[in-house]
Amino acid sequence: MRLRGVCLVAILTLLPQQAWAATGLDGAAMRWPYALPFAGLLLSIALGPLLLPKIWHHHYGKIAAAWSLAALVALVIFAGSMATLAALVHAMLAEYLGFIVLLFSLYVVAGGILITGDIKATPATNVGILALGTLGASIVGTTGAAMILIRPLIRANRPRRHNAHVIVFFIILVANVGGALSPLGDPPLFVGFLHGIDFFWTTRTIWLQTALVAGLLLAIFAAIDVWRFRSEPLLGEAGPAKPVRIRGLVNLALIAAIVASLLMSAMWKPGIAFDVLGTKLELEDIARNLALLAIAALSVWLTPDEHRLANGFTWEPIREVAKLFAGIFVAIIPVIAMLNAGHHGAFAGLLAAVTAPDGTPREVAYFWFTGLMSAFLDNAPTYLLFFQLAGGDAQTLMHEMSGTLASISMGAVYMGALTYIGNAPNFMVSSIASENGIEMPSFFGYLLRAGAVLIPLFLLLTLLPVAPILRWH
Repeated sequence: MRLRGVCLVAILTLLPQQAWAATGLDGAAMRWPYALPFAGLLLSIALGPLLLPKIWHHHYGKIAAAWSLAALVALVIFAGSMATLAALVHAMLAEYLGFIVLLFSLYVVAGGILITGDIKATPATNVGILALGTLGASIVGTTGAAMILIRPLIRANRPRRHNAHVIVFFIILVANVGGALSPLGDPPLFVGFLHGIDFFWTTRTIWLQTALVAGLLLAIFAAIDVWRFRSEPLLGEAGPAKPVRIRGLVNLALIAAIVASLLMSAMWKPGIAFDVLGTKLELEDIARNLALLAIAALSVWLTPDEHRLANGFTWEPIREVAKLFAGIFVAIIPVIAMLNAGHHGAFAGLLAAVTAPDGTPREVAYFWFTGLMSAFLDNAPTYLLFFQLAGGDAQTLMHEMSGTLASISMGAVYMGALTYIGNAPNFMVSSIASENGIEMPSFFGYLLRAGAVLIPLFLLLTLLPVAPILRWH
């Protein structure tokens, strides 16, 4: 492995300088068939566990790699090997690396926090845990809040006959909607923060919409959980209840260190960058990733092994996310290129729908298109795509076009809950629940359940004049 790494560095160093600048792909010259590997990967993720569960669970990494290779081969034929290599380097170093390092560090650190004691899975308790996670998601991130609370919630609800709905609503609220109020909450908002959006802009602007959606979701969950709870036999008392305790508190300090490293990387601008095949790696981003990896290592070192063992902590959920999202980030390269081509690309009709004939933006269209694309694409690049489509100027978007930016932000965050691949914590929570004996719905089963709950709420949000944010022109 070391020899391969040295060889790769040598190859990149010896490449001609003109190859280093080849980072762009002509998306306007591409047609929809270039999106087929990405569509195939999504269908594999959706149908593989349902139709061929044993093959999928043993070979999902190879299947994702095969679709990625198909996308790269098509790009080599279209643009040549050097442009394809540059696009691959950009996708992996500029987009995927920071994404997976942040998720990895949050997963490792949160996995060291052990909540012990007897928690009785009554509707009131479940609502309380989901409400706590929803509030905490904008502070410690959707991944952090989800990883801290998912295992205690699973342990509490495992004896119940009907428990999958608890995890489904947990994904919707804690892993998605709850992260809408700060850049620390969800990756798309952090992308906006890095592009000049004020830290508390979403807190000030969409708190009412987020409170409405979260409040209605909690009410719907409470009604469903009460109905399910009453239909189940009462469990006998096993003895005196053990008090609830939190162990591994050092990891709370490490989560604070993760938050601090994110803030520092956004504020510290030394102006130093390293060029790798046209992809600029900023020094602050490199320092942030190294700091996050160091924090994860500290968590492993400082946390007693028995805490993770009692938590049922394994590496499989983050390994699955890392492999599948690596495939997604590669296979999506031609799709993003075609979308970036705007009105000259294969998806010109889709992008034209967000703009009125007089050139003004349609906030409702921005909300729905950003959201629906975020449900099936990664929501961070989708957010950035529509952010740039709306002009890309942070000051203008925060003031004159605040409705457009709010629509993009809400669509990217809220609708990430519609599928398992809409936001990375969704996959991790589902994988952890399945490992612990919870029979989770299939990809389409989850999509139907989440859509049945969320789509009516989004329609209500579109039509209800809670604020002059969403409106037709």
